Amino acid sequence: MKIGVSTFVTDQGIRPAPLGRAIEERGFDSLFIAEHSHIPVDRRTPYPGGGDLPEVYYHTLDPYVTLAAIASVTERLLLGTGIALLVQRDPIHTANEVASLDVVSGGRAVFGVGAGWNREEMENHGTDPSTRGRLLNERLRAIRELWTKEKPEFHGEFVNFDPVFLWPKPVQRPHPPIYVGGSGKAAFRRIAELGDAWLANSGSPEELRPQMERLREVAGREVPVTLYAMPEDAEAVEGYQRIGVERVLFYLPTMPEAETIARLDSMAGIAARFR
Repeated sequence: MKIGVSTFVTDQGIRPAPLGRAIEERGFDSLFIAEHSHIPVDRRTPYPGGGDLPEVYYHTLDPYVTLAAIASVTERLLLGTGIALLVQRDPIHTANEVASLDVVSGGRAVFGVGAGWNREEMENHGTDPSTRGRLLNERLRAIRELWTKEKPEFHGEFVNFDPVFLWPKPVQRPHPPIYVGGSGKAAFRRIAELGDAWLANSGSPEELRPQMERLREVAGREVPVTLYAMPEDAEAVEGYQRIGVERVLFYLPTMPEAETIARLDSMAGIAARFR
C-alpha cells in the first residue's frame, strides 16, 4: 500500500519548500495539491462538502509554481495535481507546464484532472458547464498529442490547432500518468479511454469495491486506484488495502509550519505500519 498526502497549499499556511521536504522525509510517496484559480463572490453552486465554502478554496497557490518549488527541494516525492481544473485551462499552455514540471522534477509529475464542480468559476473562464465533460475529454486528447508527437495537431469541437512545435516533451514515456477524478458512467468511460488511474474521492471500502468492479468492466482492464483526501485511519487503510486500492492520500489541513509538522508526524506513524 502506497501512502501519500493531499492538501491545499495556500498563502495562509506552511510554504511549499518546507512542506515538500517534511513530506518526503517522513516516507510518504506522493503529494497531490488542489487547484482553484478563484472563487466568485456570488455563487449559486453549493459546496459539495456541505455548509460554507472553506477559505482555502480561494487562497490556493498556483499548482505548477508550487510543485516546481517542491521539486527543487525533493528527490523522490511524486508531485501531483489533485485535481487540475483542465476545463478552465488552455490545453497548449497546460501541456507545456506539466511537461516542464516533469523535466525539472526528473520525471515525477502526475497529472490529476477532473471536470470540477463550481459552475460560476468555470463560466468566468468562458466554459459552459453543460459541455465540460466533452471539453475535458477533448483537451486531454489534445494534450496527449502535444506530449507525444513531434509536430502535433488537433482538430475538434473545442480545441483546434494546425501542426505545432512544443518542447520540452515529458521525461516519462509516453507521458506523465493521467489520474482521472469523478465517478459514474461518464467518468469511468473517460478513465477507460484517457486515464492511467482513477483518483477516487470518497467511499468506504464496502462502497468503493463495487465501483472498482464497474470500472474494471468499463475499462476492460485493472485500473489502479488512488483514494483522495482520506482521514488518517489505520483500520480504513487496511480495508482499502484488502480490496486492492493502490494508494491512499491522507488529507492534510492547511496550517502554519509547526502545526503541519506535528500533524505529518502523526500521519507518518500510521503510514509506517503499511510499509
